[in-house]
Amino acid sequence: MTTGLWQHWLLPGIWVTVQLTVYSAVFAAVVAFGVGIARTSRLWIVRFVTGVYVEVFRGTSALVLMFWLFFVMPLAFGLQLVPMWAAVLALGLSYGAYGSEIVRGALAAVAPAQREAAVALSFTPAQRMRRVILPQAVPEMIPPFNNLLIELLKGTALVSVMSVADIAFAAQLSRLATGASLEIYAIILAIYFVLAFVLTRLMRLLERKAKAGIGQPPEKGAFPRRGTGTKPGSALPVGGER
Repeated sequence: MTTGLWQHWLLPGIWVTVQLTVYSAVFAAVVAFGVGIARTSRLWIVRFVTGVYVEVFRGTSALVLMFWLFFVMPLAFGLQLVPMWAAVLALGLSYGAYGSEIVRGALAAVAPAQREAAVALSFTPAQRMRRVILPQAVPEMIPPFNNLLIELLKGTALVSVMSVADIAFAAQLSRLATGASLEIYAIILAIYFVLAFVLTRLMRLLERKAKAGIGQPPEKGAFPRRGTGTKPGSALPVGGER
């Protein structure tokens, strides 16, 4: 592969993929926490509306949603999005729906005794969520969020169909220019693996920091399985009995 292909196509494509991943992940995280917390609301209408959102965006294709945002919105509403932001919006909404279930499940997994203690201390619902529930739930969210982030990274390849110059689009151009399919796609696979490996390491560091913040010892090796965390200062499983 020539130096020109790297300089003009592949390296810019890697940067575009990184940007797409970061922007989409931030937007998806905001959606996931907002919707996930809202799904624990006492108001049935809030739970109903957020439940409809989750079912709709989990059940639709991110690729079709990109097409709808990029091609249909200008015709229906006169609002034209550039391909990059149409892709970020589609990926953020789709993966945010999956992430909201991770948030909801982690919040529900916090031991009832922790909630009762916060009520006994006269904490408001917002204080209970911010000071007691979220700090214990976040470490449980990070391993499944890591998996979702890797899926999001791989999902950014969908934007190539809208001619966004990401890694997949650059690989297609390089293949057409050189005909070296084996070499080019082997390199692209390696690039995605390296990016996914870096993201995994960063998420593990984040998990250790989150657990240290609530007094849990860091796990050695791979991510711990969900539900195997311990209470601060205790060897008992969260919510379990000896």
